[in-house]
Amino acid sequence: MKNRPKARAIAAQRDKDGRLKHWVMGSLIGVGALFAGAEVFAESHETVIESHGYNDYDELKYGPDFEHLDYVNPDAPIGGELSISTIGTFDSMNPVATLSGRPGALSSVMYEAILTTNSDEVGSYYCLLCETLEYPEDKAWVIFNLRDDVTFSDGTPMTAQDVVFTHELFREQSTPSYRAGITQLIPEYEVIDDYTVKFTFNPESPQRGRIGQIGLSIVMSKAWFEETETRLDEPTMEMSPGTGEYMTGSVDAGRQIIYRRNPDYWGQDIPINVGRGNYDAIRIEYFTDTSAAFEAFKSGEFNFRAETSSINWATSYDFPAMQKEWVVKDELEDGDLPLATGFVFNLRREKFQDLNVRRALGLMFNFTWTNSNLQYDLFKQRESFWENERLKATGLPEGRELELLETVRDLLPEEIFTEPAFLPHESGDRPVDRRNLRRALALMEEAGYTSGADGLLRDADGRTLDVEFLETRQSVDRILNPYVENLRQLGVNASYNRVDPSQYQARTQSNDFDMIRDYYLTGLLEGRGLSQRFGCENKDDVFNPAGYCSAAVDELAKTVETAADYDEMAAAVKAIDRILRYDYPIVPTWYNDTVWLAYYDMFEYPDPLPEFSVGLGYLDYWWINQDKADALRAAGAFR
Repeated sequence: MKNRPKARAIAAQRDKDGRLKHWVMGSLIGVGALFAGAEVFAESHETVIESHGYNDYDELKYGPDFEHLDYVNPDAPIGGELSISTIGTFDSMNPVATLSGRPGALSSVMYEAILTTNSDEVGSYYCLLCETLEYPEDKAWVIFNLRDDVTFSDGTPMTAQDVVFTHELFREQSTPSYRAGITQLIPEYEVIDDYTVKFTFNPESPQRGRIGQIGLSIVMSKAWFEETETRLDEPTMEMSPGTGEYMTGSVDAGRQIIYRRNPDYWGQDIPINVGRGNYDAIRIEYFTDTSAAFEAFKSGEFNFRAETSSINWATSYDFPAMQKEWVVKDELEDGDLPLATGFVFNLRREKFQDLNVRRALGLMFNFTWTNSNLQYDLFKQRESFWENERLKATGLPEGRELELLETVRDLLPEEIFTEPAFLPHESGDRPVDRRNLRRALALMEEAGYTSGADGLLRDADGRTLDVEFLETRQSVDRILNPYVENLRQLGVNASYNRVDPSQYQARTQSNDFDMIRDYYLTGLLEGRGLSQRFGCENKDDVFNPAGYCSAAVDELAKTVETAADYDEMAAAVKAIDRILRYDYPIVPTWYNDTVWLAYYDMFEYPDPLPEFSVGLGYLDYWWINQDKADALRAAGAFR
C-alpha cells in the first residue's frame, strides 16, 4: 500500500507577450475586485484577469495556494481494485462515437480536460492541465497556460498542439449538435507556443459559459491519431492514450474491461487531485441482465454495487455475505439534482401532438399505487424538471420569473400565467384510479377520440391510438406492465416490447419509438447546454429524447445563457420549468434523494461527505482499507 505524497502548490503565474496583467486570485474573481486595489491596463486598455480557476457567477472557494479539497482524505492510501458491474455489451472503447457504437463503460476515464470541477461547489472550474488561465473582463477570449509536465500514458508530452488538434477533431467528427455549437462558439483558435493556447469566442455568443465549455473539453494525442488514422466518429477497440490517472489494462470484448493506474501518472500530487483516484485498478464486469449481476455481487464476483431496484433494496439484502457482515448496506443523502426521469413521448409522431392526449396517458400512471405496492414507499413523486428549491417553479409566477414570461407571452397559453405550476396528478391506492380514468376519457374526447364497441378509442378517421413502450431492462417490467394495462382500460392499444440492448440503441438513436423510460439531464447551473436539450434546433438530438420544441423556451434559454448573476439564471430556468411542465413531453415518475450503495466491507470514505456527487464519490474520493480487503479474501468472500 502506498501513501500519497504531500501536495505542492500550483506553479507561479507567467507574464507573456509583454502584456501588463491584472491579477485576480481566488475569491476576488467572483466580484471583479482589483489586486492591490488598482486597475492595471494593457496597451489596448483591456483588463486581463489571470487565475488558477474560474466561476461564472460566484467566488472560487479555493485560493491559488490550497493544498487539497476540503472533503477529501489527503492521506488516503492508494491501492486495491474497485470492481463494479453494468448491463448489456460494448463494441468500442471510443467514448465519443456514441452514434455508431456502444462505448465501453468509463471509457472516458482515460482522458482529462484543461479544467476540472469538484463536489462541493456549483459552477467552479480549476486548472488541471493548465497552470493558469487568462481572459478579459468581456470574456472575448481565453488563454490557457498549460503545465509543462503533463504526459500521455505512452510517455509522450502533452502540448498545445494536442489541445488544438483535439479541438479540430471534435469540430469535424463529433456529434452534429456539438460540431455546430462549438464551431459557432469558437471561430478562432491558435497555438501561441508549446504550452500556451488561445481560443477566441464569437462576440455574438453569450459570455457566460464560454470558458467552461472549452475548458471542460478533453485532450487527446495528436501523434496517435495521425499515426493510426483512427476516426473519432467510428467505433474502435483500441483508443488513443490519455493523460488521466487510469489507462486501459485489458479488454475482453463485450464481457470485461479493466482500467489500471498509470504508474507514471503526471498529476498525482497536484492539489486538485490529492485524495482522489485512490485505486490501483477499476474492473467492470458485463452481465446480460440485472438479476445475473446481483447474483454475481452476492457471490463476490465484484465488490461494489450502486443499487437502483427498490425491490432489491427492500427485500434482497439478506444473503450469506450480508449475514456474515462481509457486505455493508449504505444509504447516503445526495444533494445532486435528480434526473428528470419519466415515460418520454416521441413528439416527432403526430399522435402525440395533442396535449390532451399526452395528459390523458399520463393520468393512467398511478404513482401512489406503484410506489406503495411495487417500490416499498422508497420514492418521491417527481414534479419539476429541476427538482430542488433553487430552480423549481412553484405556485403562480411572480417577480423576475413573471417578468421574463411576459416577454414571451404571445407564445404561451394563458394558463401559464393564471394557474399554478403544473403538478402531477394525485392517484389512489388501487391500480386504476377511477377518477383519473374519467378525467382521461374526457381529455381523449376533447382530442377527438371516441370509444368503439371493442372498447378501443378511435379518432375521426377510425384509427386506434397505438402506443408501444420500448425497453431493454428486465427490472422495469413490473413497473411498465401495470401502466400498460391501465392504458388498455382507457382504450389505448398499448403494448410493451422489451428488446436487446443493441436493438434498443439502434431504435432510440434513430428516434424509432413511441414511448420509452428515459430522462432529461438538468443541472444546478444551466447555460448553453440547455438549448441542446430543449431547443428546437436540436429536437432530433440524442440529448432531447422527446424531440421537444418550444419557441418560448428557445427565447428564455437566451436569458439563461446571458444571465449576469445566479438569480437571473434561476428566474429564467423556473420560467422554462413552468413551460415544460405545462407542455408535458414526459410523464413524470419518481426520484430518490438518497443513494443506495452496497459494498464489501473494505471501502472507506471521508466524513463529512461533500454536498454534491455523493452517488459517484466511490469512483472519485473513496479508498480501500487493504487490511480489511485481505481479511475478506482470507475468509473466502471473493470468487
